[in-house]
Amino acid sequence: MTTTSALTCRTVANHSSDPATSRPALPPVAPTAIPRWTLEPQSGQEQIEVAVPKDLRTSVKLTARALHTTPGSLWLAAHARVLQALSGETEIATGCVDSAGTWRCNLDLGHPSWRGLVSAVQHRQVRAGSVPVDTEQARRGEDRHEAASPGYEVVFGALDGDDAELPEGIVLGVTLRTIAGGEVLRLRYRRDVLDDDAALRIAGYHLAALCHLVADPEAEPADADLVDPDERRFQLEQLAGPERPRPRRRFHRLFEERVRLHPERIAATQDTREWTYAELNARANRLARALLAHGLQAEDIVAVVAKRDLEWMAAVIGILKAGGAYLPIEPHFPADRIARTLTRAGSRMALTEEGSTASLDEALEGIPSVTRLLFEDIEAEGHAADDLDVEVRPDQLAYVYFTSGSTGEPKGAMCEHDGMVNHLYAKIEDLGVRPGDVVAQSAPQCFDISLWQLVSALLVGGRTLIVEQDRILDVERFVDTVERGTVAVFQVVPSYLDAVVAYLAGKPRTLPHLRCVSATGEALKRELVRRWFDVMPNVKLVNAYGLTETSDDTNHEVMSAAPTGGSVPLGPPIPNVRIHILDERQRLVPLGAPGEIAFSGVCVGRGYINDPERTAQAYSTDPYVDGARLYRAGDYGRWSPDGKLEYLGRRDNQVKISGFRIEIGDIENALLRVPGVRDGAVVVGEGGGQSKFLVAFYSGDRPLEVDEIHTEMASRVPGYMVPSAYRWQESLPLTSNGKIDRKVLTRMAREAVPEAGTPTESLTATEQRLAEAWASVLGIPAGRIGGQDSFFALGGTSLSAVKLAVLLKRAVSIKDIMQTPVLADLAILLEASSLEDAAERPAPTPAETAAEPASMSRRPISHSNPLPVKRKDL
Repeated sequence: MTTTSALTCRTVANHSSDPATSRPALPPVAPTAIPRWTLEPQSGQEQIEVAVPKDLRTSVKLTARALHTTPGSLWLAAHARVLQALSGETEIATGCVDSAGTWRCNLDLGHPSWRGLVSAVQHRQVRAGSVPVDTEQARRGEDRHEAASPGYEVVFGALDGDDAELPEGIVLGVTLRTIAGGEVLRLRYRRDVLDDDAALRIAGYHLAALCHLVADPEAEPADADLVDPDERRFQLEQLAGPERPRPRRRFHRLFEERVRLHPERIAATQDTREWTYAELNARANRLARALLAHGLQAEDIVAVVAKRDLEWMAAVIGILKAGGAYLPIEPHFPADRIARTLTRAGSRMALTEEGSTASLDEALEGIPSVTRLLFEDIEAEGHAADDLDVEVRPDQLAYVYFTSGSTGEPKGAMCEHDGMVNHLYAKIEDLGVRPGDVVAQSAPQCFDISLWQLVSALLVGGRTLIVEQDRILDVERFVDTVERGTVAVFQVVPSYLDAVVAYLAGKPRTLPHLRCVSATGEALKRELVRRWFDVMPNVKLVNAYGLTETSDDTNHEVMSAAPTGGSVPLGPPIPNVRIHILDERQRLVPLGAPGEIAFSGVCVGRGYINDPERTAQAYSTDPYVDGARLYRAGDYGRWSPDGKLEYLGRRDNQVKISGFRIEIGDIENALLRVPGVRDGAVVVGEGGGQSKFLVAFYSGDRPLEVDEIHTEMASRVPGYMVPSAYRWQESLPLTSNGKIDRKVLTRMAREAVPEAGTPTESLTATEQRLAEAWASVLGIPAGRIGGQDSFFALGGTSLSAVKLAVLLKRAVSIKDIMQTPVLADLAILLEASSLEDAAERPAPTPAETAAEPASMSRRPISHSNPLPVKRKDL
């Protein structure tokens, strides 16, 4: 047992009191869980004692008298505030031990003052005293500590007690004990849940909460800051990424140094094309001079509307050399989206190439201030190919990536050269990119990870391999490309990695050059990690996490084996990055407690371009680090005892579908602009294998034709944001305060995947086999799939198409599935391939015996970017 003294707390507690107001009993809430914080879990129990300062004891008595209550009520209120801080919940449940026995106490911490919370505590105590929960147990003469009542894992007692062991199911007991000369707060805890330091911190939280209460009972309980200076210092210093010096030169200068070292080495390849370092540098220099000749100024935004090819690569480098900021736009995006992006960014120049101008030209009809420049024309201008001498500052704008916006307007995250260079070196170090290594570039241009994939190898004398889209669409061809292209490093979303693992499990490859694979954009499940190391035991796997607003990834969990815990951590911060876990008041939460993830350091960008309102909502000054910017992600997480970040999800209106970060409001704004739609909401449905898809609910005078609404949506948002299913409602369900009830809609969407139509004619043998394969991948009953049903209308995505092709052993290609999604048509292709016997008949899935889903409208969805790699925004 450990005994320690506590800091004194001087307070004044002479307050007038208001009559206590009784509150109705709260409905039962889930047990309030405290953080598990021990690096070495052990069996058994331990306890510590912390002395209660004399002045605090005195203040507690005075305050209790002023509030017409007992000191025990004040202690229980402080205990409730501690559980709120530890759990992140506003409603807590704790066990209480008093003269009434052991009883469950539910408390709402939403009170505007300690006075109100103490009143609620007293009310609960009175009720418990009048109707003891453990009356029968007491009648039998049993010890009230022998068994835990359901609904809580922490107990608080204000009585002197013995040293009885914690009952089963209880992990922490907090007791106020009177000893000779004063009082001590005793904490008894399980050693597989807490270590001594964690228990001491929790004791300190109780004293801090109580000090705050007695200092001002009118203060709001949530105002109490429980983290003491020592813990604050530990979080800020020990949990930050290591401080590591970086070159004080910009990326393009570092690249030019490599060009001088080995000009004839291959820098990049695309299919059968390849450019040396000297050739790539010369192209970039000519383009940079062309931009300057057209009036480019420092930090001017230059849009690049082009395919992923060598010219695109030269354009990115050339923009940086000229001091401009790179803005990627995919050529297939709707013209309206392109126009809004260019307008928001204030771009005056758009680089493009023959074959990529259709949507851009339509977009430019309404914004004549933007100059369109073709790569081919720039080359014909004959600019000099030697390096430029343009000064580019470390804090100068490097690029802008647009992400989905909740208002319907996309928002452009601005990042600077320093953050970009820091991230590139973090990737080089943690993924082990070496001289001569090949890094695969596979991500779409509009996702920020495409940038490090494109240029990181150039900093160490490596080579970038731009993987053609048709090769990404076919897992076997992708693996072939990795093997024949001697790829050392690639990064994909977990959904695609799952398909790669499934392929390698059936057709093992050695892939001798591959050393590291990174997964990002979605939650990486431990089971997938385990399967990866089953097929590739010598290839490291890195779980990467970060946001567009933070110069891409900020955390790397480098693994050589599957983690022992139930989830895969996000890992520690990369060098020169700080991460804070904050509460709603932007204060550090206790170690291990959940809170909002906030980023500080060189990684944090400037904000959203030409959007001060949304910038102010997410960016601020770091209150803990002088001169640093802070970005609040909207993601929730917590620290683990080994200093790694754990992801807990989001609490806003963003979702992730196949790695794309999507603002639901962005889609809903597009939906509301569809003629005939009066009101609308979009939620996420979930099919078999936890595949997710978007479901649009709308109201209007009549149901719209699916072709009609789909076409309208596709003209307004990128393909990955177009819902897979539409449901017309006479009116949308509302909450009691008149808002759309998204919980009801989400339940409706998740209770039924996009439904296949009831077959009106029997299927052929090939169609039946194909329907069973669809059912296995999509998690829907095979008997509900008809010949005219579309794979994508039933909730299929490009990633599930990859899984289907693997299941069918490539009897049909992913391109076939994408272009021929109707079952009957695809079955014809399957028969024509003469490989139909390769399709394995999958075992029945639980979904095949599930209840018949509710009707949903159906429409094949076009996926221009089948393999999104990051939502940035994981």
